[in-house]
Amino acid sequence: MSALEEPATAVTILRRRGDVRAATSYMARVMTRTANRTKARAAARLAAVQALYQHEMEGTKMAQLLHEFHHHRLGATIEEAEYAEADIDFFDDVVTGAHARGGEIDRAIEARLAKGWSLARLDKPMKAILRAGTYELMARADVPTAVAITEYVDVAHAFYERRESGFVNGLLDAIAKDVRA
Repeated sequence: MSALEEPATAVTILRRRGDVRAATSYMARVMTRTANRTKARAAARLAAVQALYQHEMEGTKMAQLLHEFHHHRLGATIEEAEYAEADIDFFDDVVTGAHARGGEIDRAIEARLAKGWSLARLDKPMKAILRAGTYELMARADVPTAVAITEYVDVAHAFYERRESGFVNGLLDAIAKDVRA
């Protein structure tokens, strides 16, 4: 039995006994460590997309950009919106990695765009999402393919409607087949 099956089995037993409160408490304890890491990485991905967008829009130097996000954005409250604590090392890796491998990443994206489409035709937030997602697929073997794709589809939902999120899903899935084959 895997570690993931054990909590579900324990919860099922507790629920059968009618102890829903105990089942809920047990799941919360088991999942807290994973949930906190997942939230921190999700926050890092969203922030990385924002940083890559800012870099493209303003040409902010990488060191200055990272400093700004570390000290003024990650985990901060801005205009009454509280930003989640982010996995800073993960954020740094995605931002600097996507920047350093920009040409390779852009070629991988363009290779999977529909005929007649180019990267230049995509708007800047979409490019930032695809670049961060592609970097993660290329360089972060520790992150399962489905997790990386799903996370960037979720980021896309923050900026776009369903259609564009589907575009991110399809394109990153195609890129994953190329880079993780």
